[in-house]
Amino acid sequence: MSDDEPLMTVTKAHLNTGLRGIPVGTCLTSFVTPTEGVHYCGYPIADIAHLPVEDVIHLLFEKELPTPEQGETFRADLAARGAVDGSVHAVLASLPRTGHPMDWLSIGIHALGMVDTTEDVRENALNLVARLPRLLGLIYRYREGRSDGIPADDLSLGLVDRFIHTLEPEGTDVTKMREVLNAYLVLHLDHGGGNLSTFTGKATASGKATLYASMASAMNSLSGPLHGRANQSCLEFVLRVGTSDAEQVEQFIRAELEAKRPVYGFGHAVLRAEDPRATYQFALGERLCPDDHNFAIVRTLREVAPRVLAENPKISNPNANVDIASGTLLHHVGLTDPEYYTTFFGWARVAGIGAQIVDERTVMRSGKGVPIYRPKYIAEGQTTRRL
Repeated sequence: MSDDEPLMTVTKAHLNTGLRGIPVGTCLTSFVTPTEGVHYCGYPIADIAHLPVEDVIHLLFEKELPTPEQGETFRADLAARGAVDGSVHAVLASLPRTGHPMDWLSIGIHALGMVDTTEDVRENALNLVARLPRLLGLIYRYREGRSDGIPADDLSLGLVDRFIHTLEPEGTDVTKMREVLNAYLVLHLDHGGGNLSTFTGKATASGKATLYASMASAMNSLSGPLHGRANQSCLEFVLRVGTSDAEQVEQFIRAELEAKRPVYGFGHAVLRAEDPRATYQFALGERLCPDDHNFAIVRTLREVAPRVLAENPKISNPNANVDIASGTLLHHVGLTDPEYYTTFFGWARVAGIGAQIVDERTVMRSGKGVPIYRPKYIAEGQTTRRL
């Protein structure tokens, strides 16, 4: 493609549509296709969903999967970066427990940045990746009033196990929790350059804000019900369905549509088939919790909802997306409060957004970086007036 080849013609009809479909940049970490979904640095997600999350984070930052030796070195590097300063505890202790966990996460990221920010955006991005598991575990503990007896961080553990170690869950199968969390993180690490949270983080970073300030703004974007909080809404939707009986599920869906309420967990802006991330989670559920009541509901929704939704010719993709089963799996392994689910999304996406910010600050335009984001807005309903 030549530098002056037009990608599209922007017309007045494109205004006030949220920049949907309007090219504004390039992305080196991921892309999405209608049939295979998200790809990380060229790898379809279905091919790498089973890998340890550290290996896939290495892929996003280095643009290649690690060899065993590279993977070991990368894990050691993350461990060396992972310590969370004790002053962050005081910040978390001061927050109102009624606040949404995503607000806690945004403030926690700001606190980490105030303690330790370097001039190197890559260093900051990897530091944040390394510290997020401990921060998220601490958010759970302080918000739930379990701040006494928090175990010392064990930096010898992997990212998922450091969160579990801090959380100290009771009455749950830690092996299952580890597998579900690793899968959740890998499936949510990145999703192209134009989703709201990634775009927000990169736009903030383009003004030379710190990596931490940029990521906090990205988390604030992710917190909305039309973006990251959809996975919270999806489990709440499953709990409202309440039954796995196919006939009753169909009646419930039709009633929701009649009331003009969303059917959560279905549809995708780009995909025209079932999201491979959903397919992977369905298989994971069949292996880990086939008899779970909520998973049985999800299984029925997978069969019934696409058929009902396909009756509407305006719906181009009635199939399951990544949100349909993720909350149910988290719920099964003991993470039963859906208010926290978007923080897991944020935990994952910090790696993808961080890698993209590094690319935009240090790689794009032959290393000069992307300039400050400055889209044009057209004045409407205004003329020059004089006193």
